Amino acid sequence: MSAPLRPRPAAQFGPATPRDRAVTGAPPSRLLTVGVVGAGRVGAVLGAALAAAGHRVVAVAGDSGASRARLALLLPEVPPSPVASVARAATDLLLIAVPDDALAAVVADLAGRGALHPGQVVAHTSGAHGLAVLAPAAAVGARPLALHPAMTFTGTPDDLPRLAGISYGVTAPTDLRPLAARLVADLGGVPEWVAEADRPLYHTALAHGANHLVTLVNEATDRLRDAGVARPEKVLAPLLRAALENALRLGDDALTGPVSRGDAGTVERHLARLAATAPESVPAYLALARRTADRAIAAGRLRPVDAQSLLGVLAESSREVAA
Repeated sequence: MSAPLRPRPAAQFGPATPRDRAVTGAPPSRLLTVGVVGAGRVGAVLGAALAAAGHRVVAVAGDSGASRARLALLLPEVPPSPVASVARAATDLLLIAVPDDALAAVVADLAGRGALHPGQVVAHTSGAHGLAVLAPAAAVGARPLALHPAMTFTGTPDDLPRLAGISYGVTAPTDLRPLAARLVADLGGVPEWVAEADRPLYHTALAHGANHLVTLVNEATDRLRDAGVARPEKVLAPLLRAALENALRLGDDALTGPVSRGDAGTVERHLARLAATAPESVPAYLALARRTADRAIAAGRLRPVDAQSLLGVLAESSREVAA
């Protein structure tokens, strides 16, 4: 188990230096009184991180057994409270960490019940939403902030060291940007300013990369087991780490394998064996192979003339799947 979380000394949260202001645009730091609505994987961890940064996390809402277990690990001194009570207790910052589709209803309910107050910062952690979903809070004088950590969470103390250096997708009114930058800095992160209209695309990119990567890795793991490999994770780990590092460093120049070479025969055999062994994997393989071919051609890694046979195989297999 991770070592107990210890707040940093208050002396580390004194006035920002000129260099701090140049880097973050943040004003002198002060400790905030914070409440967290939603003790899921994200909310509990960020609440613990804010407490470790010296802020006063005074109330958290989380009723499920899993939420209470997280709070016992991450914020043991903060008892669970009703949602409206948390909002009222959070005199400086209310952090709402609930599922995307529940966010609008939670904000509207809190505003309608008079649980929010003028000057209070109401922030949510959704990547998909920007400031519009916080309109009911803004209408009663609260200050809206979208603050999304670009990280996957387990909801355990192991997440805390992973916060160091990560990016936060931040959408904020101009006057709130300095405070947003300071909050991100206190969490050990770096702000990435995202325009309101770009929030859906921002979140699409993260979900496409991270969530689909998990699916892809598990598909590869299953197919290796089908091939008789006893420890597929041992086979995949060095290969996938190298592929990810190369892709982040080199972009499309990191492409390797039969599709990038135009090896139609190899791809055809892949598809035939998948159809016999795991037909549910065929559509995903086809979609990714076709997109890989398109990118390889656009990047000059695969000549169009060399891609013709490969594209023919993919098209024929797609017709068979659709039939």
